[in-house]
Amino acid sequence: MKKTVLILLVLSVFYASFFSEKAQLDREVDRLCAIDGGIRVYETITLPTDKFDQKYGQVNFYDPTQGESTLGPDYIYKWDIRYYKKGHPVSQGAQEIAMRRDHIMIYSRSDMQLLGEVVKYHRAGGDLPGPWMPSSHHCPSVSVANEVILMSEIFTPEVQGIKSE
Repeated sequence: MKKTVLILLVLSVFYASFFSEKAQLDREVDRLCAIDGGIRVYETITLPTDKFDQKYGQVNFYDPTQGESTLGPDYIYKWDIRYYKKGHPVSQGAQEIAMRRDHIMIYSRSDMQLLGEVVKYHRAGGDLPGPWMPSSHHCPSVSVANEVILMSEIFTPEVQGIKSE
């Protein structure tokens, strides 16, 4: 009986230590996100409709494999990552934990004007080891702030031959 209680006590301390760091980093993600997270658009660009995918309405010149030239010759795509805590939650096991800030910026190449930016914070891992994928926490939500949404707010299609403002 005493061994069972001792094992449960040790396991609960072990379990709490993993989740306390995870909860602390989730709070830090939310705190930092409240300061500068989200999408900011400084200038919109009206483009001909042939620059947009007809099915989804997204810019058709976006190629994420091209680095700074991801948006072709006219725009610069910059993606800065700052690690607050570096870990490998997938490759090393779900117990490792990582936290980072993603900052994506889109510039006009002609005048180096910042057109818009998105800042996201992300925590991954910090779980008990197992065969599952590590948990994660994002702020703002990926469905609210990502590079595709940023581009759709910066680049707008012309409406019936008339540029929209």
